[in-house]
Amino acid sequence: MDRDLKDRTREFALRVMRLCSSIPASRTNDGVARQLLRAGTSPGAHFREALRARSKAEYVSKMNGGLMELEETLYWLEIVEEAGLVPLTKLEALKTETDELIAIFISLINKWRPKSR
Repeated sequence: MDRDLKDRTREFALRVMRLCSSIPASRTNDGVARQLLRAGTSPGAHFREALRARSKAEYVSKMNGGLMELEETLYWLEIVEEAGLVPLTKLEALKTETDELIAIFISLINKWRPKSR
């Protein structure tokens, strides 16, 4: 699972990078592309950090950071879609992958979250 998610989040980051490169350049669009690029490349880094966590709490914290970045990525993908910056066909699969990664991160967080007493 770890290897698969490492590969999957890395490929996700590369797909986000390619999408950002295809957004037409303008002052406004460049700001949106930068935000999307930052958010979309972060989940993989958070996951890698979580793999080196020294405790369950640290693991959950790193994974929560990745989850927040995935939620932000989805937000920026919706903005790109609603603004018509790229064809919808370029966004559909990436939005689906974002949703799937969100579900995986939530599942892993719930699995490792310290149990309440």
